[in-house]
Amino acid sequence: MRRKDREMNKDFALSVLDKAPFVTLSMVNEDKPYSVPVSIVRDNNVLYFHCAFEGSKIDILNKNNNITLTAVSKCKPRPVDFTLEYESAVVNGKGALVTDEDEKIHALKLICERYALSNIENFDNAISRSLHRTNVIKINIEEIYGKRKKYGSDGKELKFGKDE
Repeated sequence: MRRKDREMNKDFALSVLDKAPFVTLSMVNEDKPYSVPVSIVRDNNVLYFHCAFEGSKIDILNKNNNITLTAVSKCKPRPVDFTLEYESAVVNGKGALVTDEDEKIHALKLICERYALSNIENFDNAISRSLHRTNVIKINIEEIYGKRKKYGSDGKELKFGKDE
């Protein structure tokens, strides 16, 4: 990371992942990049997202399982300085299809608890209807980096892990 003064620790980066409404999934498709927004959930050092049984993500994953995810949260313009305050995280890891049914249901429940908690009482019914047509990809976090640009109440930029 070029701006070491903005680097944050692993716990900070994980919290950004946990707060971001979506992340950008990046993969390498032969000689071209492929990026798409996905909704993730974290279970310790593993990230999950769901997708269809066919499509670009599956095709690329079968050839190259290296994955990078980027997340941004608390994005706020700061016009006075022509800049932007933000919190971000970058994850590198290996992706794999979840083939164990119990793990797949566990991952889908975590996803639903995060994004559809108000309807969680219908989860079992939805699983019985849709499990057979839903894929889950897991990413084991190998590297994670956090970065932040934030200003204190005095108008000065907070550096390396500093809080107000």
